[in-house]
Amino acid sequence: MQIVSQILFVIALLVGVGFFARNIKRLIRNIKLGREIDRTDNGGERFAKMARIALGQSKMVKRPVSGFLHIIVYVGFIIINIEVLEIVIDGIFGTHRIFSFLGGTYDVLIASFEILAFLVFVGVVIFWIRRNALNIYRFLGRELKGWPKNDANYILYFEMVLMALFLIMNATDYQLQMNGADHYASEAGIMGSFPISQFLLPIFDGMSNATLIIIERAAWWLHILGILFFLNYLYYSKHLHILLAFPNVYFSKLSLQGKFDNLEAVQKEVALMMDPNADPFAAPAEGEDEGEPEKFGASDVFDLNQVQLLNSYTCTECGRCTSECPANQTGKKLSPRKIMMDTRDRLEEVGENITKNGKFEDDGKQLLDDYILREELWACTTCNACVEACPVGIDPLSIILDMRRYLVMEQSAAPNELSIAMTNIENNGAPWPYNQMDRLNWAKEN
Repeated sequence: MQIVSQILFVIALLVGVGFFARNIKRLIRNIKLGREIDRTDNGGERFAKMARIALGQSKMVKRPVSGFLHIIVYVGFIIINIEVLEIVIDGIFGTHRIFSFLGGTYDVLIASFEILAFLVFVGVVIFWIRRNALNIYRFLGRELKGWPKNDANYILYFEMVLMALFLIMNATDYQLQMNGADHYASEAGIMGSFPISQFLLPIFDGMSNATLIIIERAAWWLHILGILFFLNYLYYSKHLHILLAFPNVYFSKLSLQGKFDNLEAVQKEVALMMDPNADPFAAPAEGEDEGEPEKFGASDVFDLNQVQLLNSYTCTECGRCTSECPANQTGKKLSPRKIMMDTRDRLEEVGENITKNGKFEDDGKQLLDDYILREELWACTTCNACVEACPVGIDPLSIILDMRRYLVMEQSAAPNELSIAMTNIENNGAPWPYNQMDRLNWAKEN
């Protein structure tokens, strides 16, 4: 019977890890659909930023309540899953609590895991109440209806179940130790290792060893299978940020966040126009890029760069960006969170298209208009509040600006007010409809 259990465990482990590897491969493929961009400069500064923001959660705690709870859940969940290593070894080799040879150190580890599991459970319950009962504004956006709302709750339920299974597994294990059951009795005498689950012992009082073993084994199996399921669910969930927050912060901008990126082709053309000695018909120098880019700006995910696509997968849908957005606060349609969610949804649609057909087959859709409306793009004030608010370094503004660039430079589809302002700048050197000689007339009238 034991060898059958070991074989089933190895099969489950291989299937779970294999499916996860397949999902990661698809994720990388989808991100690589974007334009290449070099963000490998200043490695030391990037690592420091990653340690401060992704690991240290420095931007999360700007909102103390949710930030503190997030740290408890995040740190607790990660540390508790160190115990997964022991479960894997036990599952493969048929052992029981293989690390118990560590003695007092093992007692401290298990005790720490239990305390953290309890804190995670409490934290998750509070998160559920905040998301579903307190009507917090940033959780009520139109983009959070349906699957996004359900996805967030599914993860909360899942974490509660995993923590409960962990404590039930320990409680029944401890009861079996005290009962002197075979395969468990060798661990007797470590009551200090179960500071939380020992309070569950009255539930199992009077049960036979056979019943306790069934409950303990069921909790053990459900716990590890649940972790493998959770690992693979991440790809389909906003909780993918658990894995992507670190690379996302590492590859984020180091320059001033509000600094606009200039197109090299346009810069060269302007420089050529401003240089009276330049030969407009001269051939480009060796190694110099010829001509203008195939497309100005972005209308679909293929036109965005790989960091922007990584951003879309990393979005936690927390809504801090949208709650800080002045356009959204005044009732306009723009929601930076929706910009990121729409980008991810379109990227996933393109990825499914490639998986099905072997290559991308034109589906008659694009990110612009089919997902993100022009009204949303032009509502942005480019104040950079969304970028500053994001706890994992996501930059919705860069996507908005690239799509605006496409509308202006490819379709000449700027709003009338902007077209007038640009015409005035071209003719008068300022956005106002006055020539330079008349600009101070208003002062004379007073």
